[in-house]
Amino acid sequence: MRFVVVGTSGSGKSTFSSALAAAAGCPYIELDQLYWGPDWTAVPPQQFENAVLAATAGDRWVADGNYSAVRDVLWSRATHVVWLNFGRWTVFSRVLWRTVSRGLMRTELSHGNRESLRMAFCSRDSVLLWSYTTFDKNRVKFATLRNDPKFAHLQWTEITEPSRTRAFIDMHARTGG
Repeated sequence: MRFVVVGTSGSGKSTFSSALAAAAGCPYIELDQLYWGPDWTAVPPQQFENAVLAATAGDRWVADGNYSAVRDVLWSRATHVVWLNFGRWTVFSRVLWRTVSRGLMRTELSHGNRESLRMAFCSRDSVLLWSYTTFDKNRVKFATLRNDPKFAHLQWTEITEPSRTRAFIDMHARTGG
């Protein structure tokens, strides 16, 4: 069992992936943690790829993230893709709640990074803006990737309702894959 979890920003990839990995008893790989260095600076591309290669060397893991820079490396090692394809309102309300709560609580993310309310509401680099503007593009992108012969080895699951995530996790916890 080697899962890649994809979806637009705010769909719940990290929460879902962490729960799936815990239930299945395997490592959880958060691609954001491998990609971002201190001060929200991206690590060099080769460093990112090497970190992904090292993290996915095992037989069982769950990784989350939409990084096209490592898609070929990551997806060639995966056995499954889970696409969290929830409606726009669900996704946007989640990313809004997450961003506001992290900003108010000054939650420290990997490498000492923190989300700021100023960045969220007053910047072109806003995660809120990013989530909203990439929503439709991501739906087209993942539908296209699902049909790409290059990734025919992957078993795809598209989850369109948040209420169905728990059943998926429970099913894979029981079966181990």
